Amino acid sequence: MWGLESGEELRTLTGHTDWVYAVAVTPDGRYVVSASRDKTLKVWNMRSGEELRTLKGHTECVRSVAVTPDGRRAVSASEDKTLKVWDIESGEVLRTLTGHTDWVYAVAVTPDGRYVVSASRDKTLKVWNMESGEELRTLEGHTDRVRAVAVMPDGRHAVSVSEDKILKVWDMEREEVIASFSGDSYLLTCAISPDGKTIVAGDASGRVHFMRLIGV
Repeated sequence: MWGLESGEELRTLTGHTDWVYAVAVTPDGRYVVSASRDKTLKVWNMRSGEELRTLKGHTECVRSVAVTPDGRRAVSASEDKTLKVWDIESGEVLRTLTGHTDWVYAVAVTPDGRYVVSASRDKTLKVWNMESGEELRTLEGHTDRVRAVAVMPDGRHAVSVSEDKILKVWDMEREEVIASFSGDSYLLTCAISPDGKTIVAGDASGRVHFMRLIGV
């Protein structure tokens, strides 16, 4: 980690044997969870940098990880076409979410911790029940790989970006696209401001786009 004011590196966490694709921090700031091309996730102590445990179960690269609002669980997305829900303290796999037909690139958790939203190379997003692992709905409309997803603070709307160069805003309950943005390059990542009114997206040309939402 780096000190933002001085640029001083505080510590480097070593243990993975291949690329680290994603990291997430628990809301209480105690733990870091990392996802790697080495097919594992690792849980680290944020303060000391100590590796606490390795989460094993995926059979291909782990592309993304999200943590629940209570900091007790992590959800991972993998090229093995599945998502897994983990108990962060024990390292146990609580359930495996199956339904995508290609790599799962990204995952997000709703603010109430009840639902998981995933984005896949199969051109769809899926909404899952966190507790049961049940697939609730599939969001279809993209014509190429869906690279990232973010959930709005209201927990009802989600944003996805795709290699079809389109950003979509979804009403997840109605399975409807309520707004969209078309670019001229692959859209690869997205985030939503804390007030839920601004979307930020990054594309393959090196640009970052800001979009203001009205009436959502």
